[in-house]
Amino acid sequence: MNESEDLALSCTIEDILVARNLRGMKTVQPHLSEGYCMRAARLLQQCQGNILIGTGFPVVKTFETDGPVGAIAMYEAFEKLGATPHIICGRPLSQVLAAKYRVHEIRVGDHDKREHEAQDALEHFHPDAIISIERPGQAADGDYYNMRGESISEHTACFDTFMEQSDCPTIAIGDGGNEIGMGNVAAALQGLNIVPATTTCDELIIADVSNWGAYGIISFLSVWNQRDLLAEIVPLDILRYISELGSVDGVTRINQLTEDGLDVSEGESVLLDLRRVCGFAD
Repeated sequence: MNESEDLALSCTIEDILVARNLRGMKTVQPHLSEGYCMRAARLLQQCQGNILIGTGFPVVKTFETDGPVGAIAMYEAFEKLGATPHIICGRPLSQVLAAKYRVHEIRVGDHDKREHEAQDALEHFHPDAIISIERPGQAADGDYYNMRGESISEHTACFDTFMEQSDCPTIAIGDGGNEIGMGNVAAALQGLNIVPATTTCDELIIADVSNWGAYGIISFLSVWNQRDLLAEIVPLDILRYISELGSVDGVTRINQLTEDGLDVSEGESVLLDLRRVCGFAD
């Protein structure tokens, strides 16, 4: 594919990711320069070293299903392509994922040490890229808020400083406006009923469900590497895995096999649509 074909594919993928407009991301989309999925994937295509993936949105003293599913999908895709991914998160997610994945734990609620914590980790990993998927982002007052406008700072580990202090490419994925990276579209968030995050990134991907934004990145990695990595993602299996570890749906706050209140079939449908536009399915 040439540049113009890649851009056309990116625009199609970007539209698929916000087609349902569940939390206003379709209205935010015009504030981003088209081709953001392609550009984000391009930053990752040549990575052969460490990739840091921050995820985990605190909900009722545990973590929600949106974020970890996409993080795990990207982790497994990057590993298949020769990179070394690490999931960066706080407790309890860090504790339960560590048995199966490379995990670096960040402190929950201990925000006085966040700059040192990030700097130590960056010096240790020397990452090729950093990705945030469905991580709470700091608001203008320095606090963290959920979709209901409730402060969640005491339950949140700070990943913003990783994005701010790094000298490698940074990518963020979000679906509501209160996540890391949404500072890129600050003006577009004024009409949404949320406390917006102000943390920025090099490339922001928006989606109706953040997990689906990860699939947008993997779409391009699949095309460019001539391997249908999308077909190797089984959302139900990942949901079952993290549900057994204590996840809850971020909307219903119930331990169930859903993403933001949506049946798993919705994510499967998005994956099929992406495979079709990438030429992997009829």
